[in-house]
Amino acid sequence: MHNPSSGYPSSTSSDSVRLSILDLAPITTQGTPADSFRNSLDLARHAEQWGYHRYWLAEHHNMPGVASSATSLVISHIAAGTKTIRVGSGGIMLPNHAPLVIAEQFGTLESLYPGRIDLGLGRAPGSDQPASRALRRGAASDGQDFPERLAELRAYFNPALGSGSTLVRAVPGEGLNIPIWLLGSSGFSATLAGKLGLPFAFASHFAPDYLLPALDLYRRNFQPSEHLSEPYVMVGLNAVAADTDKEAHFLATSQLQQFLNLIRGRTGPLNPPVESMEPLWNAHEKAIIQDKLRYSVVGTPDMIRTRLERIIQETGANELIVAAQVYDHAARLRSYELVAEAMGQN
Repeated sequence: MHNPSSGYPSSTSSDSVRLSILDLAPITTQGTPADSFRNSLDLARHAEQWGYHRYWLAEHHNMPGVASSATSLVISHIAAGTKTIRVGSGGIMLPNHAPLVIAEQFGTLESLYPGRIDLGLGRAPGSDQPASRALRRGAASDGQDFPERLAELRAYFNPALGSGSTLVRAVPGEGLNIPIWLLGSSGFSATLAGKLGLPFAFASHFAPDYLLPALDLYRRNFQPSEHLSEPYVMVGLNAVAADTDKEAHFLATSQLQQFLNLIRGRTGPLNPPVESMEPLWNAHEKAIIQDKLRYSVVGTPDMIRTRLERIIQETGANELIVAAQVYDHAARLRSYELVAEAMGQN
C-alpha cells in the first residue's frame, strides 16, 4: 500500500491532478549554461510558490541547446535553492551509467535534501551515437539490459532485493527510500513499470504515437507493490501560455524551430521566436512537427484549461508534467504561472 511518507505518489482523482515541470535547462542563442542554471533556479523558486509538485531535469548530451547533461549536479543546485518542491530526474538514462554510480549520486542527493528527491529512469541514450560511445567507453547498449540494470540499482538501495551478496554497497544510498519512476515512449518500460508496481511517466511531449497503448499496457500489467497499490500515470506535455493567443503562438515558435532543427539533423541553442514559421519549413516538415507536437497546448489560460482537461479525460493521468521551451525568461515564467492558474494550482 502507498505510504504517504515514502515519497511515492498516491492515486488521485481527475479533479485533483498534480502539475509538475520538466526543465531542459535551455541555452539560448544569446545565453550561456551559467545563465540557464540561474534561470532554472529562478523558475523552480517561482514554481514552488505557484503550487507545482515536482521539478524534474532531463539528461541529454552533445546538445548545445541543453545545459542539464550533468543531471545530478543540476538537481542538487535546484534542491539547494528551494524548500519544499520535489526535485528529480526526468530522467537519468540508465544505460549511460553504472547503476552503482547512480545509487551513490541519488543517495547523496536524498541525504542532502531528505524526502524531496525523485529518480526517474529511462533506457534511451539521451544522445547521439558518438556521445553514447564517449559516455560508455564501449559498445552501445540497445536498452535490452535495462531490467537487469534497474534490478541492480534497486538492490543497492534495498539489499533485500538482490542476490544476498553485499560485497559492493552504495554509501550513501543503502537503506534510503528514494522513489523510482520509469519513463518511456513505448510499451517496454510501461510493461516493466506495471509488473514492478512503480509509477510510470510517458514522454508524449515529443513521442505521442504510443501514448494510449502504453498506458493501457501499464495498467493491464500493474501489480500492487510496497510502493503503489494502484497504477499512477504521469503524462508529459508541452505547454506555452500567454495573456493573448497571438503572443502564445509567437512564443511557441522557438520550440517549433528546435524540432525543425532536430528533424534536419541539426542541434543548436534555442532560437528567438519568429512571426511566422512558413518561410522556415516545408509542408512535409510542418506535418511531421505538428504530428510530433500534437500533445502540446498553446494559448490563453482558458484555452490551456480546456485542452488539459480533455487530455486528462483521454489518458486518465494522475499527474501532468509540462515543458516550455520559451526563449525569453520572463515570458517563460509568465507561461508557467498562467498554466498553474489554469489548473487551479495557485
